[in-house]
Amino acid sequence: MNLKYIFGAIISFPLLPIIYAKSKKLRKKTLKLPEARDPSGYIKVASEKTLKIIAIGEHTVSGIGVDFHKNGFIGTLAKEISSKKKVSVLWKVYAESNYTARLIRSKIIPRIEETNADAIVIGLGYNDAIKLNSPSLWIFQINLLIKDLKKRFPKTPIYFTNMPPIKDIPAFNGILKFVIGNLVEILGEKLNQRIKKKSFVHYNANKISLKNWQQQITNNNNIFFSDAIHPSKLFYQFWGKDMANFIINTRTFKLWMQKK
Repeated sequence: MNLKYIFGAIISFPLLPIIYAKSKKLRKKTLKLPEARDPSGYIKVASEKTLKIIAIGEHTVSGIGVDFHKNGFIGTLAKEISSKKKVSVLWKVYAESNYTARLIRSKIIPRIEETNADAIVIGLGYNDAIKLNSPSLWIFQINLLIKDLKKRFPKTPIYFTNMPPIKDIPAFNGILKFVIGNLVEILGEKLNQRIKKKSFVHYNANKISLKNWQQQITNNNNIFFSDAIHPSKLFYQFWGKDMANFIINTRTFKLWMQKK
């Protein structure tokens, strides 16, 4: 058992009713927000290679905060890879904003229509943390998720995104930032430990640096959506580029580029 998790649980135990009520209220607020439209896209360039991406996950992937997916996380990721590596990119999104890893397994995976892909990008962590799911439950579901995907796509590499920066979310008070923020970091640590033992499974363990992103903004646009919880268009674009560069620099992707 993770000592950091035990310590946090002991400290936060008296506050659990408050934390639970607040997190439930935030989840209800999320349900009212629309997700991005047009969950598929194709970026065509003068290349014989086409990278086929399936994107799976929660609100990061479902695109709450932007109008169309092409302007959000996956659209930016695809554009960045296409631009930097001069390849065409075909992408499809399968996501629900309030789904945990368990629900992704039971509800999303059966919906996937594709029979082949060159990369599977997964964005999870926020919902499992805000529902206070334990690290052991989280990693159990992640293991099953990877197994499910490997059965359907045995040769396709899997790329997990960074954990969301919960400690920087403006709408969260100090208690939520401490408890849920620490929990999501522990989930990331567990994920990082587990995928090291698996072939062609990668996790971007780099913490998201909002300070660095904000320094690159030259106007008054906010890094968060108007609800002060979800990413804004700018946030998605910074995150999409960050994840694209992570994928590009993996040995797995370099091997794909070498294939004829």
